[in-house]
Amino acid sequence: METVIGSVRLPGPVMTASGTAGYGDELAPFMELAQLGAVVTKSLAPYEWPGNPAPRVHPTPQGMMNAVGLQGPGIEYWMAKILPGLLATGATVVASIWGRSLADYRHAAEMLAAAPSAVVAVEVNLSCPNLEGRGSIFAHNVEMSAEVISSTAACGRPRWAKLSANTDRIIEVAGAVRDAGAEAVTCINTLLGLSYDPHTLRPVLGAGGGGLSGRAIHPVAVRAVHDVHAALPDLPIIGVGGVASGWDAIEMLLAGASAVQVGTATFADPAAPIGVQRELLAWAEKRGITRTTDIAALS
Repeated sequence: METVIGSVRLPGPVMTASGTAGYGDELAPFMELAQLGAVVTKSLAPYEWPGNPAPRVHPTPQGMMNAVGLQGPGIEYWMAKILPGLLATGATVVASIWGRSLADYRHAAEMLAAAPSAVVAVEVNLSCPNLEGRGSIFAHNVEMSAEVISSTAACGRPRWAKLSANTDRIIEVAGAVRDAGAEAVTCINTLLGLSYDPHTLRPVLGAGGGGLSGRAIHPVAVRAVHDVHAALPDLPIIGVGGVASGWDAIEMLLAGASAVQVGTATFADPAAPIGVQRELLAWAEKRGITRTTDIAALS
């Protein structure tokens, strides 16, 4: 079950996905968190952030839309009040961070330098609006993405850059963040979407548009993993997007991922991450595959 992503060794190939499993031990009643590869936290800023107005989530066929707006308690509160309970479960932890500026990302990384060693990596969420006057989502801009990764070195642990498939430059961004210090990339984040209410004729989400996730985006995520791996075969990839079964995870590994994350599926089944991992390992065992890294060689 052990999975290697760059310099990080994880106890399993399946993690939770940022934004879908809370900040701490919320999923502990449904599974042994220590059996997962890691618990990836909802993205944290260096300050408390209120998020977007309600409604924040909306179901769609084979998925959901959200515009939560990165609400969170801030890193200081998380480290003092929430992280200890998560670590008490024996979980391996990956902290996700976000910011509205390079200074925000830098500050978040500096704060995480004091985190316990069980926080094995920092996933840098690049799908955030840049409010420094350049009018773009960080992950949609090659240069800005590299600048963000460079600014987060102070965290003192491996960094994974979470990329967006809402741009045709995902391969260029992946290469840039690797050169800037990212040990791995997470592919992908939500896709931009918009849905209207048939009665009010207004957008269903309080913020207007939002991010589409769930099984509907799975083929897009697999394609992104495949394309990044084909262009940058030595760059470790964590596949995420619509993974709800062992076969979904296997598709990610066949495409070139080293590990996977399970997100939206937990809204229907909070035990989905461990279920996916069990199905994945049973599939491999049935075929005499003893290492998940050998699955990629089958494609």
